[in-house]
Amino acid sequence: MAISENNVQDALKNLIDPNTGADFISSKSAKNIQINGNDISVDIVLGYPAKSVINEIKSLVETQLKTIADVGSINVNIGSRIVAHSAQRGVQLLPNVKNIIAIASGKGGVGKSTTAVNIALALAEEGANVGILDADIYGPSQPQMLGISGRPDSADGKSIEPMQAHGIQAMSIGFLVDTDTPMVWRGPMVTGALEQLLRDTRWKDLDYLIIDLPPGTGDIQLTLAQKVPVTGAIIVTTPQDIALLDARKGLKMFEKVGIPILGIVENMSTHICSKCGHEEHIFGAGGGAAMCKDYNVDLLGSLPLDISIREQSDTGTPTVIAEPNSSIANTYKQIARSTASKLSQLALDHSSKFPNIVIQNT
Repeated sequence: MAISENNVQDALKNLIDPNTGADFISSKSAKNIQINGNDISVDIVLGYPAKSVINEIKSLVETQLKTIADVGSINVNIGSRIVAHSAQRGVQLLPNVKNIIAIASGKGGVGKSTTAVNIALALAEEGANVGILDADIYGPSQPQMLGISGRPDSADGKSIEPMQAHGIQAMSIGFLVDTDTPMVWRGPMVTGALEQLLRDTRWKDLDYLIIDLPPGTGDIQLTLAQKVPVTGAIIVTTPQDIALLDARKGLKMFEKVGIPILGIVENMSTHICSKCGHEEHIFGAGGGAAMCKDYNVDLLGSLPLDISIREQSDTGTPTVIAEPNSSIANTYKQIARSTASKLSQLALDHSSKFPNIVIQNT
């Protein structure tokens, strides 16, 4: 019995992508299905970077296709194609930046900047072109976390070149001022500086730009929501009730301005004693999951309170780089894949397909 393309489609309709939760046909991931007698060739094009699980996905597809009766040889090619997705209504995307992900917390001290840099590095490790913008003008931390010193270059005296570290592009006010210089600025100066850092940096072909926001729901967050094309937001919290109170405010702020919530990351969810191995929920248990249930959003992942995370960030080699095969690094990569896969299912940006209309007197 000859195999048809319908046989292949029917098989792949019953196979769920473990990262998106959708089958490979409805998600339009299966492309270029070729049948030669009983031999099958198919391309699987993922909408998110997944370098560390490519072989796993390929094996899943091959196993599923082997269930087709009388099937011969199977050739599966796996790749990723990351495209631009729409942002808030009326806000155009930045040149050379496909998607912007804001990482926020309502409260300081929950490990948001550490989470942001490790997610950025994890996306890069999965195969994406990534940049990170340190939007905390008063307390920039990304220069130290990335181990970067010095000043950025400017070829034309107007725009600035992003700094580079561990395979990602970075920009921060910390690159432009001395480490001991306090930014004694009022709100309008801070928001103006943020816009300049964002728009005057010559980002190079980014699939994702991570914006590490300061805590709270003030001027910078409002500027971001109104003027910066944010594709989606991640809320970082700890399980502690007092942190969750503020995290809920941050989530509601993004909802009000029409920015999708990609999910919640629960940091410091548990502590395992390095001496005896005893596990303890120092800041409480289940807070992030309860918040997700209340607001119908997903828990992207939970991270432990571990001394190595702090030590590695302080020395400029975050966990994803310092211990790429560790369980913590794998958790960051899983969070990165979940974030990117959820973003891949959002509405596409079609603004580049429409012509600019110019009215002239003739």
